[in-house]
Amino acid sequence: MKEDKLRSISEEQLSQMEKKLSDLRLLMEITAVISSTLDLKELIEIVMEKAKEVMHVEACSILLMNKKTGLLEFEVAIGEDENKVDILKKHVTVKPGEGIAGWVAQNQKPLIVQDTGSDERFTGRADKMTGFCTRGIIAVPIMGRSGLIGVAEILNPMGRDLFSDYDLEIFQALCRQVAVAMENALFHKESLEKERLNQELELASTIQRSFLPDMPVFEAGRLRLSGVTIPAKHVSGDLYDFSEPLPDKAGLFIGDISGKGVSAALFMAKAISEFRFFMNGIDDPGALLGRLNRQLSDTPRGMFLTCIYAIADQRTASVRVAVAGHPPIIMIRSGNVSLMEPEGGPPLGIMDTDFPVSELALDPGDRMIMVTDGVFDAKNDKGERLGFDAVEEFARKNSSADNLPDLIAGHVNAFIGDADRADDVTIVELRCMH
Repeated sequence: MKEDKLRSISEEQLSQMEKKLSDLRLLMEITAVISSTLDLKELIEIVMEKAKEVMHVEACSILLMNKKTGLLEFEVAIGEDENKVDILKKHVTVKPGEGIAGWVAQNQKPLIVQDTGSDERFTGRADKMTGFCTRGIIAVPIMGRSGLIGVAEILNPMGRDLFSDYDLEIFQALCRQVAVAMENALFHKESLEKERLNQELELASTIQRSFLPDMPVFEAGRLRLSGVTIPAKHVSGDLYDFSEPLPDKAGLFIGDISGKGVSAALFMAKAISEFRFFMNGIDDPGALLGRLNRQLSDTPRGMFLTCIYAIADQRTASVRVAVAGHPPIIMIRSGNVSLMEPEGGPPLGIMDTDFPVSELALDPGDRMIMVTDGVFDAKNDKGERLGFDAVEEFARKNSSADNLPDLIAGHVNAFIGDADRADDVTIVELRCMH
């Protein structure tokens, strides 16, 4: 019977096996670490510290792709000198195609450079700024589901002259795990940022609503003033207000800020605050718009306010009206509907000018309906525009309805349907009751 032959293992082979087992344990440790945090900065720093240990290198780094600039930026660099690391993070960016990292980013392929001095792709720019000497480098693209996230690098193997194919294999395996963890962390970060922004917008919306009248209906003498506003987004560039500038007088103000979003909302808050400051004691709506116009003349370029200000006598229902670039007024008198386009001036905040005043007297049942352009510019999911004629016709059919502003707002909503709301909607009414 033949004796079994035992295969002997050299000390070198045994050492290599032990190293691979050690590397495997460290990789498993890294896997546990990257699964335990969703903080992107913490994740990258921990992984790079471990990568430096696993790969036995002098330094390692991760450059992330800035989607806005299209440049690679040093997010983390682990090395001997923290001052050099700070220089990289603050002052060095890499274009796709530039240097080793740029080549890897552009081609989305891993790269081993054993001797940087003989590779024309190596620029040495980071070395010149930091004083570090890069002899050899492995660079690997970090790829996510949506494309390139960044580039990971390890520099200068320790205790040996060259990197091996095994080094590249291990580093690629590590980077594949890192890519999944980074994508999860980035998604988590974006979700938190989106949630924070939504909370801030909700707060801004709450604050902005506080600038509007406490109640949507204001009754004074023979007059009934009412209003409704629907923001297109969280915050609005539309505004309206009721006022009593003098005893036995009632004022109705409606305005529309150019633009949308937070900037329009801030301008809206400024405009309505200034209006309330100036309106006390002024019986001339044209004079009030003139003051407000001068106050808003220092607004950012391209921002302006279209508006109407009407002051009515609570006893006689006589009305004085001033207009600054705003759409026509829908007049309902004795059941008949017509458009009133008083002589006016340009929107506020554009140029220094006077604002003429028009006068009229309301009889019982007469109504003045004022709207912002979000009412008649509303579009449905087919891209069709509602139009001013349709709004006027709807007012005609519902001229005797008690809550006409709310009905018009409902009509606009029904027309828009499931389409995205492109502009704020505001409707106000000045009505002579008896």
